[in-house]
Amino acid sequence: MAMGRRRLGRTGPEVGEIGLGCMGMSDFYGPANRAESLATIAAALESGATLIDTGDFYGSGHNELLIAEALKGRRREDVVLSVKFGAMRDPSGDRSTLALSMTL
Repeated sequence: MAMGRRRLGRTGPEVGEIGLGCMGMSDFYGPANRAESLATIAAALESGATLIDTGDFYGSGHNELLIAEALKGRRREDVVLSVKFGAMRDPSGDRSTLALSMTL
């Protein structure tokens, strides 16, 4: 069965009904597994997911590099990236400010 699609807001992009949040692929839930993360992104895209959520503070940029690697060779216009940015971490690694978000 094909995944349904939905528009974000009134004029935003149309995306698959299920998106993929990538926070756990670089940080927050324990050690990351690169091969498993790349396979997860590939499986999500193959199932019809077109929205990938990340943040520049997930692994201090590691998450964005991981997604770039997973998207290599794919048509960029087939994927919508939702990126949170502007969050800062204190010296211990804890988040210290709120993040902003935008969809690309």
